[in-house]
Amino acid sequence: MQPLQSAGYDRAITVFSPDGRLFQVEYAREAVKRGTTSIGVKSSEGIVLAVDKRTTSKLVEASSIEKIFKIDEHIGAATSGLVADARALVERARVEAQINKITYSEPIRVTSLSKKLCDMLQLYTQNGGVRPFGSALIIGGVYNGKCKLFETDPSGALIEYKATAIGSGRNAAMDIFEEKYQDDMTLDEAIELALTAINEATDHETTSNNVEIAVIKIEDEKYVKLPQDKVQEYIDAVLAEKEEEEAEEVEESEDDSEESEE
Repeated sequence: MQPLQSAGYDRAITVFSPDGRLFQVEYAREAVKRGTTSIGVKSSEGIVLAVDKRTTSKLVEASSIEKIFKIDEHIGAATSGLVADARALVERARVEAQINKITYSEPIRVTSLSKKLCDMLQLYTQNGGVRPFGSALIIGGVYNGKCKLFETDPSGALIEYKATAIGSGRNAAMDIFEEKYQDDMTLDEAIELALTAINEATDHETTSNNVEIAVIKIEDEKYVKLPQDKVQEYIDAVLAEKEEEEAEEVEESEDDSEESEE
């Protein structure tokens, strides 16, 4: 048998393949794609971060699963991929936020924090003896009345979005955003859109036990995680709206069939 031409190029992070690829970085992206779905939405009233906390057993305490984190008073992050890697990134982000506050006596800008974190991610793609972080983050925050929403990548790439998703349900969620997102959405509408995307992107029942939501409002620039009962209210509203839409579609299809018979 002839040896594969690409064999060996994934042995070290510092080795490019002949076609210019870093296989270890691509493997890290695959780890993110296998993670649970996390979502960020920017509205006219603030930022919404939502995560699916898919539990593998009914014996697991859902409250012990952390996929959404407070980084500073005005910044939060939703994660997908390897949880341990995500926690390390979040701790680094928290340290950077506090360094900025001590050095300059003001909160760190969302853009600056995201770039600092991505600088660290990039370093782990060009040094021997380390591996890329198998986790991606959606970083959202409000600074001086402006909402910012960024998505990081294991390679260190940084992109700003109006609405985005990471994890296994990314494609389904992005289809929902492409269809329904509007720039002038209220915070409540953004929460309902995020829950709609999670409901479409996951194959299990959407409840307050497996969904977590945090918001950062423009009016006070404070990160707040919503209580379970409030999350369930939003979920009930989304599911009720979905049932109404499905009922209307059934009625329309019946009417069309009747007209065709006539």
